[in-house]
Amino acid sequence: MFVTLERAAELIREGKILHIAADESLLEQLPKGKWIGGTTPYFITDEGGVTSKDKLFVNEISCASDYKIAVYDKNNVSDITKDAYPNGLTFLIMPFGSDVAVFYSKEAPYSDELLLNPVIGWISGFDLSTDSKAKVFDGITGISYCDKAVALHVCLPDDKIASLGIVNIFDIDNNDTVIEFYEDSLSVKKCLVNGKEVVLSDYILENKIDTQLPLVADYNGVLINVSIKSVSEENSTVDFYAPVFAGNKYHFARPVSNYAASFAEYLQGLKDVKPIFSCNCILNYLYGELEGKSTLPFTGPVTFGEIAYQLLNQTLVYAEVIDK
Repeated sequence: MFVTLERAAELIREGKILHIAADESLLEQLPKGKWIGGTTPYFITDEGGVTSKDKLFVNEISCASDYKIAVYDKNNVSDITKDAYPNGLTFLIMPFGSDVAVFYSKEAPYSDELLLNPVIGWISGFDLSTDSKAKVFDGITGISYCDKAVALHVCLPDDKIASLGIVNIFDIDNNDTVIEFYEDSLSVKKCLVNGKEVVLSDYILENKIDTQLPLVADYNGVLINVSIKSVSEENSTVDFYAPVFAGNKYHFARPVSNYAASFAEYLQGLKDVKPIFSCNCILNYLYGELEGKSTLPFTGPVTFGEIAYQLLNQTLVYAEVIDK
């Protein structure tokens, strides 16, 4: 629901369990209650993409039979699995650039427990035209954080189960250039390209590679994107929005001629999905010029990273609650 401040406050006072995304100026006006929130002024609504600082995107979690809210930092975010319900779903929001987000991005893929518990969520952000900071909100206390994560753990009825989905419009050619890294990192200088050591920034610049295209690797049968944040010729570094991992083979994604058309084509097969939550990446929003363009049935915040078990980039993620 894309609603006014008054309507969001009314839902909180009614005791609804809520996930809320909005500009910080609105979130800080909300009453205390059963909600968590994150900052962003970008949204995909029923009518399409929009930038707004006077409305909030609200997901009512009506399927929950119980709930609890927890706050984590990098030292205890792995405890998220201990706090989760045996049959449940966890909504996780982490501020962009925070230590907890960096730690989670590196460690989650190695945690069997994290990968066995349904965790959906996003990296909160800010208006790119300002120097604001990303924040998360614990609705129970009303406290906001720029250095901690907030999670809403919900318990599902015995006859229901959570199902997570990833929409990735990018593909790879397995016969194309293979890129491998020496260590898990968010910033890289040297790597292997087809088995030969190169300075990655030089390789990208010399080959005029489109950095709007992510690196893509096959993680246990699922194509996962790693988006390029910046390429520094001066420092000979390439920075990423999510970590690359040693031991994986990466390829640059095949070019996408039309983002909006690619999303529309992919979503044709998902018309019957009934998401209780979804979010889409800010890079898709910007590069795909999604303002004013709909991605139904998926609506929600536009994010600085997506979480479906682990941190993702340039994807749309969603959660359903289905019959067992």
